[in-house]
Amino acid sequence: MFVGATPTSRLKNHNKPNPHSKDLRKDRHSQSNQIYHITTVTENRVPIFKNFHTARSLIQLLKNEQQLGRANTLAFAVMPDHLHWLMELTDQTDLSQIIQSVKTLSAKQIAHPFWEAGFHDHALRKEEDIIAVARYIVANPLRAGLVRHIGDYPHWDAIWL
Repeated sequence: MFVGATPTSRLKNHNKPNPHSKDLRKDRHSQSNQIYHITTVTENRVPIFKNFHTARSLIQLLKNEQQLGRANTLAFAVMPDHLHWLMELTDQTDLSQIIQSVKTLSAKQIAHPFWEAGFHDHALRKEEDIIAVARYIVANPLRAGLVRHIGDYPHWDAIWL
């Protein structure tokens, strides 16, 4: 999912901010009714979302985007230092606006800016298996060793369950 980054290369730079993260959206556009896998991380990978209430606040913001009719959430996993979000963009706004809104509102709730600039997005192609991508997202806590059973991790969801 991370083009050009192997798990090992990401680990080497784990605590260093990416100076090019703000460039991730240059020359890109979003498309209505497109399904996107979004990944965004906290600055310096600080585990802000280890706090239960902070993680739940972020989840509420994702739900708010759906209630506003801007994005349909298909799956998500709020990890201690990043967010994976599988969503379908509606025709009311563009992807950058939604991500900026979620980041700004979550930072205001904590009264401290904590997101790294930019985000990674992957527009799913028609031939890609959406459920397989959702499984990848919700299995993140298992792969990270945070829990032994996915049901023990409180900060994920998928519409298929």
